[in-house]
Amino acid sequence: MDVQLESTAVQHGQAKINVEEHALVSLLSDEKYATEKTEDVDPDDYEKLEEGIMQYGCAHYRRRCRIRAPCCNEIFDCRHCHNETKNSIKIDAVKRHELPRHEVQQVICSLCGTEQEVRQVCISCGVCMGKYFCEVCKLFDDDVSKQQYHCNGCGICRIGGKENFFHCSKCGCCYSIVLKNSHACVEGAMHHDCPICFEYLFESTNDVSVLPCGHTIHVKCLREMEEHCQFACPLCSKSVCDMSKAWERLDEELATISDTCDNKMVRILCNDCGATSEVQFHLIAHKCQKCKSYNTRQI
Repeated sequence: MDVQLESTAVQHGQAKINVEEHALVSLLSDEKYATEKTEDVDPDDYEKLEEGIMQYGCAHYRRRCRIRAPCCNEIFDCRHCHNETKNSIKIDAVKRHELPRHEVQQVICSLCGTEQEVRQVCISCGVCMGKYFCEVCKLFDDDVSKQQYHCNGCGICRIGGKENFFHCSKCGCCYSIVLKNSHACVEGAMHHDCPICFEYLFESTNDVSVLPCGHTIHVKCLREMEEHCQFACPLCSKSVCDMSKAWERLDEELATISDTCDNKMVRILCNDCGATSEVQFHLIAHKCQKCKSYNTRQI
């Protein structure tokens, strides 16, 4: 059956949750920075703070410092660089590990090479090592277009603008504000692996979608499901979008198929509404008598 899903955002208020870190404290926010430049900050100091901005960093962050990993005492551009290296297939499985972000104690200035305790401005050359800085997550980032914010509920930093998200205590994560009064709460919904690719969702840097049932999945994984005509949640089997149009088409198709089992009745369970029904057996599909869904199973 050729069924094309409409935009996930339209269907069920998709919440794109990118858990890439952000900065809690910004000594150099655009508005404050401009004021300080003209009123309180010496022009030479201002230029020093700005020196090298957006010229250093890695594929994950633009920043003017590197970090010393507390777990292995090695130096990396960021925790993602560390995790990619230390979890490589080339590394002995016993020695693979991830960097505990909150335990970082030392950073190295990219401009002068001075190693020092975590702070925003280098104690040696006076450069700002990250226009946005989170003292809790030990995050530095010069790219402020991400609209970073720190969530105390999550305990980590996120991007997208604090005004665009809210923290759901039951689900244990930040969701798009459009879902505030409409999403189905699932205890610890984000604190598990994606049911398709098995990446841990809570700290994933890829966008995550909240399904109508409350379960979560990577947006890209949901799209792969669509491409293979899979429209049911991998965890609870409920429909991931409004399938009413598809059920109407199936009604029309089944009406043209002769049924040779007129006298056989079966009991079914609807995956969408949870109701049980006794219906006439059909080789193709069975329709829920309560919500009219064909997303059912025999019991």
